[in-house]
Amino acid sequence: MELLWEIAGWSGAVLILSAYLSVSMGWLKAGKHFQVANLIGACAFIINGAVHEAWPSVVTNVAWCLISAIAILRMRSTQESPVAPVEASQVQFPGVPDTTGQIAVVEAITFAVHGDVAARAAECQASLRDGRATDSAIHSSAAVKR
Repeated sequence: MELLWEIAGWSGAVLILSAYLSVSMGWLKAGKHFQVANLIGACAFIINGAVHEAWPSVVTNVAWCLISAIAILRMRSTQESPVAPVEASQVQFPGVPDTTGQIAVVEAITFAVHGDVAARAAECQASLRDGRATDSAIHSSAAVKR
């Protein structure tokens, strides 16, 4: 029977940590599946903690279980999709230059100096193809002379 309580404790740990990892990595939204995993995991921890008389853990997991249960009930009553996590804003570190404006400046200067860059790139690729064709013709004629 002791093995059953240990399995409950470890299963609860796996459920809660997997749910937290999944939300933290963006694999799962903080919605119903996340809350259900927390609810079941907390219940398993409550059982394990009670068997081992780890009362601080039991109280913490009762609170964890109640929070998850209330969240699930609120989700069911509103039937709204969970809020997507907000993407963190860009951080500008002191002493590190902001280069976002430099790209536009480089493109403007390149256009002013070289004109239409896309047309120049097409010309370069055509020139390379012509050069390769010429090189292969030279190599094939040299092979015939041998």
